[in-house]
Parts: sequence; structure tokens; C-alpha cells
Amino acid sequence: MREFEIAPTPDDPRLSVAVAGVDETGAAVDVRVVTERPLTIFLNAQEIVTAMTIGDHPDLLAVGYLLNQHMLKPDDVIRAIEHDADLGAIVVRTERKTNYEEKLKKKVQTSGCAQGTVFGDLLESLDDIALPPGGELRTSWLYALAKKINTVPSLYLAAGAIHGCVLCRRDEPLVYMEDVGRHNAVDKIAGYMFMNGIDPADKIFYTTGRLTSEMVIKTVKMGIPVLASRSGFTAWGVELARKANLTVVGRLRGRRFVALSGLERIVFDAPLHAVEDEHARHRRKSAGPDGEGAA
Repeated sequence: MREFEIAPTPDDPRLSVAVAGVDETGAAVDVRVVTERPLTIFLNAQEIVTAMTIGDHPDLLAVGYLLNQHMLKPDDVIRAIEHDADLGAIVVRTERKTNYEEKLKKKVQTSGCAQGTVFGDLLESLDDIALPPGGELRTSWLYALAKKINTVPSLYLAAGAIHGCVLCRRDEPLVYMEDVGRHNAVDKIAGYMFMNGIDPADKIFYTTGRLTSEMVIKTVKMGIPVLASRSGFTAWGVELARKANLTVVGRLRGRRFVALSGLERIVFDAPLHAVEDEHARHRRKSAGPDGEGAA
């Protein structure tokens, strides 16, 4: 499988615009800023949610969102996906009849950027899921992934104010999605996996954002055993990861990282003296100890 089946498209004029301003010296500058537009997601005839998104891959975002909210089931058959860019709406039509009126009454606003929301019993249902033991995560894979992901052209590097999530296998980055909220980027990858029948068992999920409870829940729901980030952790995220047997690795910058869960999967096969430190271009994206400055 080749690297980057889907890669960022930072030159897409729909995803960012140039805005005139001044810098700290008073000199005129043009700054690229990412776009943000609403997308209303329907499941059959029912309106589910309006998401703020950069606007790419609306079909994958809609399918992934519905999957991660348990509104689409793994064995559901999608009859059609209808997207109207002018109206900012997308309809996912399934063979199974659906009605989630009661579920929509119960919602939790998450810590995700751009007001992430989860509905119904999503939080409680994690108690019934544990990832199978076995598998491995080689530190050489982590270092290779971080270098490839951090150097590929992206909106994250070009404009900031955005999150990136990458589906990987071993040291190969496969699908790289970006959005103003990390939950959207995750959902796009979930949608891609569902639409293409991707096996999660040998995959690694990489994110530029914090390792929160929401990120852990969605990674576990997708069946991916490893979650890695250049950013930091929340205590509840670590607690949930340990219960679910998810390997979580954070603060992955240069040759440094910290692992707080699923340690039995890690194989330390990379000599640290041979690992390059992170380039200053990528270090300055982090405003604080958890690397949230760019997003």
C-alpha cells in the first residue's frame, strides 16, 4: 500500500484565503487563513447536526460522524450520499429505516475545537469495548511517521489554526485529513475506513491535537490499537485508554515521546542517537507544553 492515499491539498483555493493585515512592525502583510463553513448532516429524512468544517471530503465527514455517533451501524448499507454545496447540506441514505429523535435529546459538548458534540450513550458504551491484546508499535515507526507527516505540505504548516489526523500502517502514513476541529478530521478518516472496508487491527492513528477522552473513545470505536500525538494528554483520556487497552503516545517531537497506556505493545528498536531532532519550523507551531499553538 503506497503512502498517502489521501494527502492534504494546501493549495486548494476553497480551503484558505489571503487576508491583508500588519505585523508587529506595522508592515503590511498578507496572511493565509483557513476557511470555515457550516455543513448540515442528514440521516435519511432526519436532520442530525450542523458541523463547522473547512469543506473538503463532506461525504467522508458525514459518514464518519454518523458512525462515531452510533447512528450508522457497521453492517448498514448506504444507498446514496447527496451533497448540495450551495445549501451546505449532505444527506446519507441507508436501506435501514432510522429514527434518532430520543438520542438527539441527550448530548455532551466535548473538549474538541469548534464545539465537538457526542450524542446519546456514546460515553457509557466504551465500558463494553476492549481492544484485543497483541500487536506491536516499533519506535522506529513512530519516528519515521512523525518526520513524514511533519514535512508533507499541509494547511497545518501553511496557515495553522487547524488540526490534522493521519491513518497509518507501520511507518506508512496512508490517509491525512485536516479540519478546524480535530473531531471532524477523525470522522473523515472513520468515513474513509467504512467506505473502503479498511481493517483497523494493524493501524496507527496520529493526531496533532490533544489526547482527550473524545479522541480515545473515537479511536477505540474504530478498532485502532495505537493513538499517537505531538501534543499532550488529559487524565480522563489516559484512564479510558488504559481500560480499553489502547496504546497512547504523546508529546512526540523529534526523538522525544511519552507513552502512558498500552506499553506492552511498544518495541524500542530505534537508537536515539540516529534520530533527528525536530526542525525549528515545526517546533514553533507549539505555543505551550502540549503543542496547541497551531490549532
